[in-house]
Amino acid sequence: MTPAARLQAVIDLLTEIDETPRPADAVMSAYFRNRRYIGSKDRTHIAQTSYAILRRHARLGWWIERTGFPRATPRARVLAYSLLEERRNAGVVLEMFSGGKFAPARLTDDELALVTALDTHTLDHPEMPETVRVECPDWAEGPMRAALGDRFAVEMEKLLEAAPLDLRVNSMKANQASAIKALSKVQIVAETTQWSPWGLRVKGRPQLAGVGAFKDGLVEIQDEGSQLVALAVAPKPGHQVVDFCAGAGGKTLAIAARMKNKGRVVACDVLEKRLKRATERFRRAGLHNIEAHPLTSERDPWVKRHKRKFDRVLVDAPCSGTGTWRRNPDARWRQLGPGLEQLLPLQANILDSAARLVKPGGRLIYATCSMLHDENEGQVAAFLETHPDFTVKPIAEVWAEEEAGPSPVEGDFLRLTPARHDTDGFFAAVLERKAEEAVAEEDAGMEEVDPAELATAIDA
Repeated sequence: MTPAARLQAVIDLLTEIDETPRPADAVMSAYFRNRRYIGSKDRTHIAQTSYAILRRHARLGWWIERTGFPRATPRARVLAYSLLEERRNAGVVLEMFSGGKFAPARLTDDELALVTALDTHTLDHPEMPETVRVECPDWAEGPMRAALGDRFAVEMEKLLEAAPLDLRVNSMKANQASAIKALSKVQIVAETTQWSPWGLRVKGRPQLAGVGAFKDGLVEIQDEGSQLVALAVAPKPGHQVVDFCAGAGGKTLAIAARMKNKGRVVACDVLEKRLKRATERFRRAGLHNIEAHPLTSERDPWVKRHKRKFDRVLVDAPCSGTGTWRRNPDARWRQLGPGLEQLLPLQANILDSAARLVKPGGRLIYATCSMLHDENEGQVAAFLETHPDFTVKPIAEVWAEEEAGPSPVEGDFLRLTPARHDTDGFFAAVLERKAEEAVAEEDAGMEEVDPAELATAIDA
């Protein structure tokens, strides 16, 4: 493809993303699947340019509005990106928008005025507001500032970068050293991750679908932060475990491998089709201690029938996804699912229902890929107020039990951020249900309290 044809493809792709109520990566996959005539190098260039423009959505929009141009259309964003970020001069841009075969149509008078106004400028400007500079949408500014404090700018800037490609080694088939060796045979360079004992970080963006180590289940694509959430579950061989919101099954796989194919892992989700796709991953990994069970809702009768039966219950709750903005830059600006006001009561309801599955002495692990306090510490605090038979298990104690080296965080909870840990933003809390003996002792103690004394204490 010529440079001009590539540019038109970027405009077409951004238009489809704007008009399709699906995540950008899904739209992009469908776009290339329907245009198999586009070569691999051209696909890479088109995808990278499109993502680069999505990552600069607010800044490009700010410049476009500043010039008086009526709307930040895909063509306007491509023009602004070419001038401000790629530093092409106006003459080169005019040549590319020639109206020739496969090239973008000629510029309108308004577009020509936009090009003239932006020529010689760069993307940064001293008058640009901080929220625009760090690409923070209005709805998220307050919650993100509250959660990040004086680290707001540094964490938001890190979220502007493209996420690295991380793999998790399937410990049933390989270890980090043998997986690195297997990948090196096909010229894929990988090194061990900083925190995860199973993690590898790959150099570049190699296509893994046809690689033997991937097809044979030696490695799975999984962000290091997600691997650490699975580690926080701390499952043991022989345990009974539920992954309550299993989704595509990434954490399910890590948990099952940690259990060495012994015991039982139940992968639950309300999206049955997604669970069916996950079973293909389970088979490829050689894990036969996993069973998939679709739920009608978080209050499915299956939960009541299995009350207090499981050693570990992971709730990877649906959330705002603010911790994954490196991977999903369009998610900042497009609400494709429930908003925060709907998510908060849903998370609380899921957590309350899943807690019924935890046996005395067992653990409930609440996790999100959010960086917002209300979805994380706030949900845990509200849960503990209404579930006094659960207590927080400090994350350092879990790491010590798992012999996973130093804890990546201080404090009770696993809170991972891109700038501190070079992972996606994740949160996890380990909540342990008291053993029946402890609960019985507490109940007995309460019965011995004189009612008058208790009333006086409450009034005080």
